[in-house]
Amino acid sequence: MKVVFFGTPEFALPSFRHLVSHPKFDVLGVVTQPDRRRGRGNQVTPAAIKAAATSYHLPVWQPPNLKKDSENLAQLRSLNADVFVVVAYGQILSQEILDMPRLGCINCHGSILPKYRGAAPIQWALYHGETVTGVTTMLMDAGMDTGAILLKSHLSIGLLDSYQQVATTLANQGAELLIETLLQLEQQALQPTPQDDAEATYAPLVHKQDYDLDWRRSAVELHNQIRGFSNGVTLFHGTSLKIMATAPLGFNYWCQLPPELQALQPEWPDVQLYSDPPGKILGIVKPFGPIIATGQGGLLLRTVQLAGKRPQSGWDFANGVHLSVNDVLGG
Repeated sequence: MKVVFFGTPEFALPSFRHLVSHPKFDVLGVVTQPDRRRGRGNQVTPAAIKAAATSYHLPVWQPPNLKKDSENLAQLRSLNADVFVVVAYGQILSQEILDMPRLGCINCHGSILPKYRGAAPIQWALYHGETVTGVTTMLMDAGMDTGAILLKSHLSIGLLDSYQQVATTLANQGAELLIETLLQLEQQALQPTPQDDAEATYAPLVHKQDYDLDWRRSAVELHNQIRGFSNGVTLFHGTSLKIMATAPLGFNYWCQLPPELQALQPEWPDVQLYSDPPGKILGIVKPFGPIIATGQGGLLLRTVQLAGKRPQSGWDFANGVHLSVNDVLGG
């Protein structure tokens, strides 16, 4: 099967590598986003998929706007591909592109569609406290993640699972589902199922303000925000403080925490009933870190990063800044 792969970030790498290494597929080339400035050094860096494609000596196309690039469109059409595979590419494909390959364009999306259509499905699933997510393959149409569903694969989410953990698992799960989808598609063994638009939810790009922490929210809501977006931002004595890993404490969560955190329960059995001002330090627990009062329950800070500093454990942060129970975050 002749394949052109469309993808950009690390999430797409397992799918790309599965295709390149599989004897049933001939990857003709890769379409990815243009090189962009990335990282703390703000250096121009190729996307993960471009770097991988180069290592396999495959042709790479990087048009800023593919659907308006007549030269690249002509090159893609001339390949006579059987299928275009799209995994986290980052551009909407026009109907002209969708119609090029014999079997159509197959997308692998990081949610159970029609929930969480859009650019950041894993982040928003965690933000909303979902306990199950997954990946879906679909036959693409001109809408945003609205195409008919081909196959699904589910994944359970634990209370402390982070975005990176879930994304890595789903990327590998999606790669396997994609191979299965393509093989069944070639054998005409799949019946596309239209999505129910009435059940659709959306996962837009994450913006700067989405990281801001409001300590009046509940501990679990703040925890889900932090793990969904990989960090949340608050103030400590006027300095920006990133909160990178947390654990909500209270009778609703003890049984979902690892044994070392469950051991805190005898000392903090009623933390969910505390009425201290949101953002106030309730206590500092060796060797974990500070517990913060929220709108409901306590939030243990496990990993933080002060502006200009390296990430550190909550315990090292508390010792380094001489944190006390009189301190308040957010002001």
